[in-house]
Amino acid sequence: MYKKFFKPLLDKVLALTGLIILSPVMIGVGILIYLWDGKPILFVQERPGYKEKIFKIYKFRTMTNEKDENGNLLPDEKRLKGVGKIIRSLSIDELPQLLNVLKGDMSFVGPRPLLVEYLPLYNERQKKRHDVKPGITGLAQVMGRNALSWKEKFEYDVYYVENLSFWLDLKIILLTIWKVLKREGISQRGRATMEKFNGRN
Repeated sequence: MYKKFFKPLLDKVLALTGLIILSPVMIGVGILIYLWDGKPILFVQERPGYKEKIFKIYKFRTMTNEKDENGNLLPDEKRLKGVGKIIRSLSIDELPQLLNVLKGDMSFVGPRPLLVEYLPLYNERQKKRHDVKPGITGLAQVMGRNALSWKEKFEYDVYYVENLSFWLDLKIILLTIWKVLKREGISQRGRATMEKFNGRN
């Protein structure tokens, strides 16, 4: 009953409430990004969701558009700086995903939506992460986020799918608030983002 009815209902109500309350913050962040590094303000990318259905995820852009002498974007760790680094460290970049929750693409809690290119690399157990909607936050995020190995992440994702409940969701939300305040597990040591999954790591 919770998974099929109450969770989707709570998601939409809380997402709409969050968008209304946080709209001044989101507008301010958008203006700040524009003044800092121009357009685009949002980072939009296709991700696989429930049952591997592809959708477009929204995030505030946190990396600059800086390129090398050949016109190629610089590595992530060199483009994550200044205003973008602060936005990322406070997890403010995730706020536009309230739109994804309101649209029904995502939930507040669930496995984080990863790259489309990873879909053919999952084993049967790892594929279970797509048996629920992806979330803004999830069990893997509160247990270590990008500081975890891929194997650990997927184990937490599957555990969540197999044990989904209101109380687990509530625990994850409370731990998420605590983790954001402590700014733990934002990235891997020495890297701005998580290393890519290759099916073996």
